[in-house]
Amino acid sequence: MASRLIINADDFGLTKGVNRAIAELYRAGALTSTTLMATGAAFEDAAGIAVANPGLGVGCHVVLTDGVPVSDPRKIPSLMGGDGRSFRGSLVDFLRALLLGKVREEEIALEAAAQVRKLQSAGIRVTHLDTHKHTHLFPAVARPLLLVAERLAVGAIRNPFEQGWSLALGHGSGLRRMQVALLGGLRRRFEAHPQIRSGAVRTTDGTIGISATGDLNAASLREILEALPVEGTFELCCHPGYNDGDLERVTTRLREHRMIERAALLEELPRSVLRPNAPRLITYADLCGRGSE
Repeated sequence: MASRLIINADDFGLTKGVNRAIAELYRAGALTSTTLMATGAAFEDAAGIAVANPGLGVGCHVVLTDGVPVSDPRKIPSLMGGDGRSFRGSLVDFLRALLLGKVREEEIALEAAAQVRKLQSAGIRVTHLDTHKHTHLFPAVARPLLLVAERLAVGAIRNPFEQGWSLALGHGSGLRRMQVALLGGLRRRFEAHPQIRSGAVRTTDGTIGISATGDLNAASLREILEALPVEGTFELCCHPGYNDGDLERVTTRLREHRMIERAALLEELPRSVLRPNAPRLITYADLCGRGSE
């Protein structure tokens, strides 16, 4: 039995250039899934693309740092930065507050639910959840997100832990690989959540390409695909897009590299399906047995 692979592009809705790249990749068969930012500057454009392409799996890219909320900021004060209107701009600041117990889980649930409902109100069947900067690596974020997934009938969540065989390929900086490896110690706690154990919220065996973020080109993508085990279900996390004027106006560390990832996916995915024991490309809806409508 061949492995199964979800190819998911993060940051849908960030800019129209990111949206255009995601639509092109989906139509070329080089992408199966994406996660939409509820408060992205190009949300309406992304929602239109999602509705027009019902076979594209669309999840919610829950943003808790480096952005603005859907909820009234006064209802989620523990998530707000110093200006009281936007989230903390630094992941380090968010994690410090989280680990010090200054972030309230009920406020995470309130905001995550508001973001999911915004997608659903736009006519999108939300296939899964993941988080900007993988903040649900931490139990205090994963717990409320799993509650929201159950309550709003979202059937899956990203497993935010990279597989050991993928990490061993050596993509990305040494510092990033070390960070990913250390955070892997939280995996058992993620798998111990009751929704994950029971299968009420489904997930994959792991996500690949996390350490390669910013280093995912045709060569590294080819290595990942060739190393993919013949059994199991995995997600490849990627960030394709166009490096245009709109992208210059938003906060992101990935600019020119989005073009490199787009080109790599277009080049390598058609080749990968021709290999012996090629993975079956699926969406999170397929993982949950719901398929595409």
